[in-house]
Amino acid sequence: MRGLFLPVIGAIALVAAAILIATQVSPWPRVLVLRHVFDREAGRAMAALEPRLPAGLTEHPDLPYGPAPRERLDLVLPPGPAPPGGWPVLLWVHGGAFVAGQKEDVGNHLRLIAAQGYATIAPDYARAPARRHPAPAEDMLKVLIWIEGAAGSYALDPARLVLAGDSAGSHIALQAAIALADPAYARALRLRPSDRITGPRGLVLFCGIFDLAGLETGSPWMQTAAWAYLGHRDPAEAPDAPLFSLLAHLPETLPPLFVSAGNADPLLPQSRALVDQARARGLRVEALFFPPDQTPLLGHEYQFGTDAAADLARDRLLAFLKAVTAPAP
Repeated sequence: MRGLFLPVIGAIALVAAAILIATQVSPWPRVLVLRHVFDREAGRAMAALEPRLPAGLTEHPDLPYGPAPRERLDLVLPPGPAPPGGWPVLLWVHGGAFVAGQKEDVGNHLRLIAAQGYATIAPDYARAPARRHPAPAEDMLKVLIWIEGAAGSYALDPARLVLAGDSAGSHIALQAAIALADPAYARALRLRPSDRITGPRGLVLFCGIFDLAGLETGSPWMQTAAWAYLGHRDPAEAPDAPLFSLLAHLPETLPPLFVSAGNADPLLPQSRALVDQARARGLRVEALFFPPDQTPLLGHEYQFGTDAAADLARDRLLAFLKAVTAPAP
């Protein structure tokens, strides 16, 4: 019997060794695991919001903003007729550690926002390692051009747009906004923002990653994400590493920011550092943080929950949207 098991054990050992070697030479094995985990957890979060979904929304799923398979977006319009000039717009970039996630991951969250009078847009975008930094920011510029062109068809007001994101999506949203506000930074990224794009009225950034140090010192999974996104086993050695770290590139012309993270989020220091740096640059910043001893503890992506803290985050988000998208007197 022992003789029968030895070949099996040997085969298992070979497979394990092959997997270990694969994780050392390519980020792909761990990326595939990350995608599975993100899909599962995001699905659970959105399912929990199902009982709260409003009636009367108009949905336009999978609208193309470009020719690539992932260049698709979901548009949700509020009930009733649009106001004069069109609906204010919330463009939300989903998270996923730059390697995972999809637009449906924020779908029910955005339906709740749309019911309050905002056209919401959730795009898919390029994911690493197939495409690397700064491809997602480039995709967001494409989405903004699409919004300008589609405004008449869907009663959108591009002049009252807020750019938002969660987790890695916060980085992508902020990077796109910086590229719009700072031509030198855009050139360094090899991006060419169109003159047709109206800059955002505000930025909403939940649970974000804004500095390379947060990836270098994070879990092995975060290090894998950095490797996949920046294309270098040691992300600090990647040519784009200085451009990835957004805290050093905040222009004084950025619009108002709303920044939040949970008190148990491993990325909380990133959001606090962004708030400090933005205020030092003279930018208007609203922050929602929680006492360290507040329980239950609020982890990464707390804002998609159904508890009191998530409800507070949505209320504060809506108040910010109302303030920054108010029609000019």
